[in-house]
Amino acid sequence: MDLTTLKTFRPAEYEDAADAYRATGDIAGTAKDTIDQQVSAALRDRLEGEAATAALVQLKHLSRNFHYAQTGCGLVSTALNGFAHDMGAARRKLMAALEDARAAGCTVGADGSVTYPAGGDAPEGGTVRGTDGPASPMAAALYRQSAAAHPNPHHGRALELAQRIADALAEAAEADARWAPRLRALRADDDLTVSHADWKDAHTDRSGLRAAAGDYLASLPQRPRGGTPQDNAAWWQGLTAEQRSAWLSLHPALVGAMDGLPAAVRDEANRVVLNEHLARTRLALDAVPEPPANRWTWTTTGLTPTRTPTPEYLAWQREHGERYLALQNALKGMETIQRRFDQTGERGLPEAYLLGFDPEGNGRAIIATGNPDTAHHQAVYVPGTTSNLSSFGEGIDRMTNLWRVAEDKAGGQAVSTITWLGYDAPQHVVTDAPLSHYADDGAPAFNRFMDGLEASHAGETPAHRTAIGHSYGTTLIGSAARQGHLNADEIVFAGSPGVQVPKAEQMDVPADQVWNLEADGDVVPDIGRFGHGGRDSDGPWAIPSDERFGANQMATGAIEGHSQYWKERSASLVNQGLVVAGRGDDVKLEE
Repeated sequence: MDLTTLKTFRPAEYEDAADAYRATGDIAGTAKDTIDQQVSAALRDRLEGEAATAALVQLKHLSRNFHYAQTGCGLVSTALNGFAHDMGAARRKLMAALEDARAAGCTVGADGSVTYPAGGDAPEGGTVRGTDGPASPMAAALYRQSAAAHPNPHHGRALELAQRIADALAEAAEADARWAPRLRALRADDDLTVSHADWKDAHTDRSGLRAAAGDYLASLPQRPRGGTPQDNAAWWQGLTAEQRSAWLSLHPALVGAMDGLPAAVRDEANRVVLNEHLARTRLALDAVPEPPANRWTWTTTGLTPTRTPTPEYLAWQREHGERYLALQNALKGMETIQRRFDQTGERGLPEAYLLGFDPEGNGRAIIATGNPDTAHHQAVYVPGTTSNLSSFGEGIDRMTNLWRVAEDKAGGQAVSTITWLGYDAPQHVVTDAPLSHYADDGAPAFNRFMDGLEASHAGETPAHRTAIGHSYGTTLIGSAARQGHLNADEIVFAGSPGVQVPKAEQMDVPADQVWNLEADGDVVPDIGRFGHGGRDSDGPWAIPSDERFGANQMATGAIEGHSQYWKERSASLVNQGLVVAGRGDDVKLEE
């Protein structure tokens, strides 16, 4: 990096280019949303047949292209702004040194040397140069002593200026070397197909940009660590368009997880995270050898043939089985989320919003049917034992069914139903479900999410909010009320094994707004009574199904067992829909 190049560098040119890329990305994002939420949705709602199916496939590819373009433009825009920031900082240091040199009567050469005039006891001036790289403390001290002892008083000042110029040039050279490979890497394949490899490459590019953009990111308003959802909302509201784009591009997972941010923002961030993880998972799964076709053989011991694994299958299982299963389960969950996106428009189903996504461990995900920020009525469903990313589709389907009923009962008011798998649910009925720590550990996150719905709501009046729990999910809701303040207007329990408190009045809502469902043949309430039931100091265990608990016992109709509470056209589903729509007076109770 030479003095002339840095002096003539114009950060504004790069910032203008960044703005243009950001605007292009916004156009691509709008096009994607139009295809998904209007064109494809209308096609699903109104047309059937082979032609309609083929058109939807093509529209899905087009939407995917626009989404990739939106993501790529965001990365390029952020990279250009980051480069301009770092180079601009070095240039400002250089220009300040040059101005100070002029004021001191010194002349700066093209090589960064500084020539000073005669002065003091020295009849002549001289020329000095700065050193490359930072000097050691001892060398710097000797350097200052030497300058002070020089007979020309301008000598020391010239040395200082020369070093400032050298430092600015070194800083610019380092920034240029750091950013150049990152900018060169931001290239897409020259085709119209967005592949899994493309999304994996986007993830790699983002990681590289984060490594290069440390100073730039540090210059932005920092997110409130440990802040409330209201703090998060205020932080986001205070960011400029450039700053929002930078945070979304560099840290989509962090933005997508921030309670209190607008649903559309969290959805945009989490869909990028989803696509990148789905691509990497698919590629990783493709790299694992398929299990051998010949998996089983028959052996005869005594008079009875027994089916046993082949040696080939046992060898594959030992080497690849665990990883293969984990990748398959993760892929199943992610494809389930994508399937919900692809259902928008079917029988009037509104767009979905991905409000949380993390594939690590058993996986976590939060998805809304309908925009909660503009909904008059919000319902948040917490699933129970054995819930994980691979089984997330069951919760999505349940809240889809509930949305249809609640929307029908809401008299034209907007409804949003949300599946919240934001905690590590117990995975085993016998060994895990009796333990309370899963609920206790997850309850604070649930409370933050509910508070976040209030912070991000854009309606003129507060939303009517219902918390719905199934099985162990009811225990988590009870723990949320016990540990903090549950930000809900209504609570619905289904198949509850107990909620850690003995009275409905302890659930942070009026007791007459606590509802319970227990179907015939559901053994979970009785089994869980002594695990998660609430207990007065001198009284027996109580669960929501007990009369002394004080909940409204809703009619369930003809459903049976532990898993039919959201069965279409059931009395259980209709009653829940009435509660969500704010029509509790119309709920049919058990006689």
